[in-house]
Amino acid sequence: MLSDIKAKRAKPQDSVYRIADGKGLALEIRPSGQKFWRYRYRLDGKASMFTIGQYPEVSLKAARDELEKVRALVAKGVQPTQYHNQQRRHQAVARKNTFQAVAEEWQAKQRLHWSDSYADQMKRGLENDVFPTIGGIPLNEVSAADVLDVMKIAESRGAERVAVLIRQWCSAIFRYGVSTLRCDSDPTVALKGAVKAPKVRHYPPLSKDDIGGLLAKVDAYEGSEATKIGLRLLLLLFPRPGELRQAEWSEIDFEERLWRVPAERMKMREAHLVPLGGRAIELLTKLRELTGNRAHLFPNHRNPNRCMAKTTWHRSLKLMGYGNTFTPHGFRSTASTLLNEMGWRPDVIERQLAHRERNSSRAAY
Repeated sequence: MLSDIKAKRAKPQDSVYRIADGKGLALEIRPSGQKFWRYRYRLDGKASMFTIGQYPEVSLKAARDELEKVRALVAKGVQPTQYHNQQRRHQAVARKNTFQAVAEEWQAKQRLHWSDSYADQMKRGLENDVFPTIGGIPLNEVSAADVLDVMKIAESRGAERVAVLIRQWCSAIFRYGVSTLRCDSDPTVALKGAVKAPKVRHYPPLSKDDIGGLLAKVDAYEGSEATKIGLRLLLLLFPRPGELRQAEWSEIDFEERLWRVPAERMKMREAHLVPLGGRAIELLTKLRELTGNRAHLFPNHRNPNRCMAKTTWHRSLKLMGYGNTFTPHGFRSTASTLLNEMGWRPDVIERQLAHRERNSSRAAY
């Protein structure tokens, strides 16, 4: 019988030799100094050799434990090498079919259909809240209870909206898994309504009289000039705040008086043209003097290679006294309300708001 000391002290020789342990197990020492646990057996009348592992990575005790498993396979007429190769293939397939692997594959395929902000929100949500808990589990083994646990963790910290999004994202991942034969069903169907998101609070739009007061506060605001210009452009052009916040100078055509918003940054993934009136051109010309040496119209103060933080305009309006009454997105509802009151055609207003026409026949017209 071998001992750990004897295995450790075994020295290489000019040719391969083995030191027997028992039950067909031996330590094979090669001229290179490498040592391997080898099991000699007979199956169907033929002698064969199976490598259990390398010493000292596989200890004597571990080799003996594995030997019993291999002997059991041989007793059933199973070739150990074929069995272990099959297990490795199964493990490789399982690694490709974990919840995280399938989720990342699905994200890559869907990425072109999402805005950058939505894709980033999802990526952060999955990486921070979902993958640490169920990411390593094979997709077809993740249960409704597993997903509910993840949702409840988000809910417990007051992030009910995130919990609802987690169910929606997981549902889409499971449906993709069904379509690619990685799972049989979407278990999150049973979780609809398990967590209730608080109702979205919609602030009323500004009236004509309110606009004058807001512009006066913008003029008196002691923040950066770029931030003040951004608020005025939100009022004039009424884009989604994220579209303006991430705008780049390469998109602004001063000669044609157009802002060409690329499709990848639009919510509906369609390129959008924003006409620039005289006042908008004046503001953009002034802004170019401040930030024209950067890629973005509104660069981030801490990292000028990135755009301004999404909270900047929110914080500015709050400091002006609009914290509980108005948000940057409110410029869009304000524009829609006032332009409709002024008699502009609704379809023109909706087009400038970059709202997709849901009626396909009307959209074609």
